[in-house]
Amino acid sequence: MPKHDPAKLKKVAISLPFGIGSAEWEADTTERKAAWSLYVELVTRIAVQSLEVDQGLVREALNSLYSLFGTTREILKAAGPDVGASKNSVGGIAIAVLNNGLRPFLAKWHPVLQAWEARRPMGVSPKEHEVSWTEEATLRSELAALRGGLEEYAKALAIIAGVKE
Repeated sequence: MPKHDPAKLKKVAISLPFGIGSAEWEADTTERKAAWSLYVELVTRIAVQSLEVDQGLVREALNSLYSLFGTTREILKAAGPDVGASKNSVGGIAIAVLNNGLRPFLAKWHPVLQAWEARRPMGVSPKEHEVSWTEEATLRSELAALRGGLEEYAKALAIIAGVKE
Protein backbone atom coordinates (compact mmCIF):
# COMPACT_ATOMS: atom_id res chain seq x y z
CA MET A 1 0.00 0.00 0.00
CA PRO A 2 1.53 3.37 -0.99
CA LYS A 3 2.28 5.82 1.75
CA HIS A 4 -0.24 8.66 2.01
CA ASP A 5 1.24 11.98 0.90
CA PRO A 6 -0.25 14.58 3.30
CA ALA A 7 1.00 17.56 1.34
CA LYS A 8 -1.20 16.80 -1.68
CA LEU A 9 -4.34 17.62 0.20
CA LYS A 10 -4.19 21.28 0.98
CA LYS A 11 -3.57 24.81 0.04
CA VAL A 12 -0.79 26.49 2.04
CA ALA A 13 -1.14 29.88 3.66
CA ILE A 14 1.96 31.30 5.29
CA SER A 15 3.27 34.46 6.92
CA LEU A 16 6.71 35.55 5.83
CA PRO A 17 9.46 37.59 7.50
CA PHE A 18 11.56 40.57 6.36
CA GLY A 19 8.64 42.58 5.02
CA ILE A 20 7.77 39.91 2.46
CA GLY A 21 4.19 39.59 3.70
CA SER A 22 2.17 36.43 3.24
CA ALA A 23 1.39 33.96 0.51
CA GLU A 24 -1.24 31.38 -0.30
CA TRP A 25 -1.27 28.73 -3.03
CA GLU A 26 -1.38 25.02 -3.65
CA ALA A 27 2.15 23.70 -3.27
CA ASP A 28 3.07 20.85 -5.60
CA THR A 29 5.45 17.96 -4.94
CA THR A 30 8.46 19.81 -6.40
CA GLU A 31 7.88 22.82 -4.17
CA ARG A 32 7.31 20.65 -1.12
CA LYS A 33 10.55 18.73 -1.67
CA ALA A 34 12.47 21.98 -2.15
CA ALA A 35 10.82 23.43 0.97
CA TRP A 36 11.88 20.34 2.94
CA SER A 37 15.50 20.66 1.75
CA LEU A 38 15.57 24.36 2.59
CA TYR A 39 13.97 23.68 5.99
CA VAL A 40 16.59 21.06 6.90
CA GLU A 41 19.43 23.35 5.85
CA LEU A 42 18.02 26.24 7.83
CA VAL A 43 17.12 24.58 11.12
CA THR A 44 20.43 22.72 11.43
CA ARG A 45 22.60 25.84 11.32
CA ILE A 46 24.19 27.78 14.14
CA ALA A 47 22.76 30.96 12.64
CA VAL A 48 19.20 30.00 13.58
CA GLN A 49 20.06 28.57 16.97
CA SER A 50 20.40 30.81 20.01
CA LEU A 51 23.98 32.05 20.33
CA GLU A 52 24.51 32.96 23.96
CA VAL A 53 27.15 35.55 24.87
CA ASP A 54 29.54 32.94 26.22
CA GLN A 55 29.04 30.57 23.29
CA GLY A 56 30.61 30.35 19.87
CA LEU A 57 31.89 33.05 17.59
CA VAL A 58 29.76 35.51 15.68
CA ARG A 59 32.10 34.85 12.75
CA GLU A 60 30.83 31.26 12.63
CA ALA A 61 27.23 32.48 12.65
CA LEU A 62 27.96 34.88 9.77
CA ASN A 63 29.70 32.14 7.80
CA SER A 64 26.71 29.86 8.36
CA LEU A 65 24.33 32.56 7.13
CA TYR A 66 26.50 33.25 4.10
CA SER A 67 26.56 29.57 3.16
CA LEU A 68 22.76 29.65 2.89
CA PHE A 69 23.16 31.55 -0.38
CA GLY A 70 25.03 28.72 -2.08
CA THR A 71 22.87 26.03 -0.52
CA THR A 72 19.65 27.78 -1.52
CA ARG A 73 20.90 28.27 -5.09
CA GLU A 74 21.75 24.57 -5.36
CA ILE A 75 18.39 23.44 -3.98
CA LEU A 76 16.47 25.76 -6.30
CA LYS A 77 18.55 24.80 -9.35
CA ALA A 78 18.08 21.10 -8.60
CA ALA A 79 14.33 21.59 -8.20
CA GLY A 80 14.11 23.34 -11.56
CA PRO A 81 11.71 25.99 -12.78
CA ASP A 82 8.66 24.26 -11.28
CA VAL A 83 9.75 25.60 -7.89
CA GLY A 84 8.89 29.07 -9.22
CA ALA A 85 10.16 32.59 -8.81
CA SER A 86 6.91 34.41 -8.01
CA LYS A 87 5.96 35.62 -4.54
CA ASN A 88 3.60 32.66 -4.22
CA SER A 89 6.23 29.96 -4.75
CA VAL A 90 8.99 28.33 -2.75
CA GLY A 91 11.61 29.74 -5.11
CA GLY A 92 10.29 33.26 -4.87
CA ILE A 93 10.09 33.09 -1.09
CA ALA A 94 13.63 31.70 -0.78
CA ILE A 95 15.04 34.40 -3.06
CA ALA A 96 13.17 37.14 -1.16
CA VAL A 97 14.49 35.87 2.19
CA LEU A 98 18.05 35.93 0.85
CA ASN A 99 17.71 39.38 -0.69
CA ASN A 100 15.51 41.08 1.94
CA GLY A 101 16.76 39.40 5.10
CA LEU A 102 20.22 37.89 4.82
CA ARG A 103 21.90 40.13 2.25
CA PRO A 104 21.40 43.45 4.10
CA PHE A 105 22.53 41.92 7.39
CA LEU A 106 25.65 40.34 5.89
CA ALA A 107 26.48 43.41 3.78
CA LYS A 108 26.46 45.48 6.95
CA TRP A 109 28.32 43.16 9.33
CA HIS A 110 30.71 41.07 7.26
CA PRO A 111 33.13 43.88 6.31
CA VAL A 112 33.02 45.47 9.77
CA LEU A 113 33.80 42.19 11.51
CA GLN A 114 36.45 41.35 8.93
CA ALA A 115 38.21 44.67 9.60
CA TRP A 116 38.16 43.96 13.35
CA GLU A 117 39.47 40.43 12.85
CA ALA A 118 42.38 41.76 10.80
CA ARG A 119 43.49 43.74 13.87
CA ARG A 120 43.83 40.65 16.10
CA PRO A 121 47.22 40.70 17.83
CA MET A 122 49.47 37.64 17.86
CA GLY A 123 48.81 35.44 20.88
CA VAL A 124 45.18 36.53 21.29
CA SER A 125 42.58 33.89 20.49
CA PRO A 126 39.82 34.68 17.99
CA LYS A 127 37.25 34.39 20.82
CA GLU A 128 39.16 36.77 23.12
CA HIS A 129 39.57 39.25 20.29
CA GLU A 130 35.93 39.03 19.26
CA VAL A 131 34.56 39.62 22.78
CA SER A 132 36.83 42.65 23.20
CA TRP A 133 35.21 44.28 20.15
CA THR A 134 32.91 47.16 21.07
CA GLU A 135 30.43 46.15 18.33
CA GLU A 136 30.19 42.49 19.37
CA ALA A 137 27.11 42.95 21.59
CA THR A 138 25.34 44.96 18.89
CA LEU A 139 26.08 42.31 16.28
CA ARG A 140 24.80 39.56 18.59
CA SER A 141 21.64 41.57 19.25
CA GLU A 142 20.99 42.11 15.54
CA LEU A 143 21.77 38.44 14.90
CA ALA A 144 19.11 37.50 17.47
CA ALA A 145 16.59 39.74 15.69
CA LEU A 146 17.50 38.20 12.32
CA ARG A 147 17.12 34.75 13.85
CA GLY A 148 13.50 35.62 14.67
CA GLY A 149 12.83 36.23 10.98
CA LEU A 150 14.64 33.06 10.01
CA GLU A 151 12.55 31.09 12.51
CA GLU A 152 9.42 32.49 10.85
CA TYR A 153 10.83 31.44 7.46
CA ALA A 154 11.56 27.94 8.83
CA LYS A 155 7.94 27.65 10.05
CA ALA A 156 6.70 28.66 6.61
CA LEU A 157 8.94 26.05 4.97
CA ALA A 158 7.66 23.42 7.41
CA ILE A 159 4.07 24.24 6.47
CA ILE A 160 4.85 24.06 2.74
CA ALA A 161 6.73 20.78 3.18
CA GLY A 162 3.88 19.29 5.22
CA VAL A 163 6.02 18.93 8.36
CA LYS A 164 4.14 18.71 11.63
CA GLU A 165 5.91 20.95 14.15
